[in-house]
Amino acid sequence: MPVPARPKIYHIVHADNLASIVADGRLWSDSVMVQRQGGTVIGMGSIKQRRLGLPVTCHNGLTVGEFVPFYFCSRSIMLFVIHCANHPELAYRGGQQPIVHLEADLHKVVEWAEANDRRWAYSLSNAGAYYTQFRTGVDHLGEINWDAVAATDFRPADVKEAKQAEFLVEQSFPWQLIERIGVHSQGIAMRVAQAMHGAAHRPTIEIKRDWYY
Repeated sequence: MPVPARPKIYHIVHADNLASIVADGRLWSDSVMVQRQGGTVIGMGSIKQRRLGLPVTCHNGLTVGEFVPFYFCSRSIMLFVIHCANHPELAYRGGQQPIVHLEADLHKVVEWAEANDRRWAYSLSNAGAYYTQFRTGVDHLGEINWDAVAATDFRPADVKEAKQAEFLVEQSFPWQLIERIGVHSQGIAMRVAQAMHGAAHRPTIEIKRDWYY
């Protein structure tokens, strides 16, 4: 599968956290979030801690936890873990329904990052793994396994790893670059709309059941 003409990137977050994101005007990296209290954490604490020490090899001195992470697909493997709610390291047990997808355009993000001297990178597999490889520069996007990214059957180990490729933006990610919010149901759409009430930037909200399990 060739590189998509306009690749999109996706960050998943609990609907409860959206109001604070809108108020801050940005998403924060885990290295910042560990200093802030509150919010509904949907990730695994041990993995988040490991990411704080894993180097992003194409940017000397920076670790994975110092970047805001995105997937290259909706309906990610992490969302499947949340949906199953049976992983021993997953503290969150609230299911996939309250989780929302924040979608942005990769090329617009790169343009913003380079105009604002903000470092960015992407991994060819799970960025929280010790063995993953990192790249920066759009000329290397073809190294991502786009077939795996698009796969709905991720039981083969190589597909599972490649599907978890991540796009990373240093420190924070501006709210105004979020173009669309995909939600599970009308009820969650209403919660999202309320969280954005009065905001200058209000992305389109769409019920996207095909982004969920």
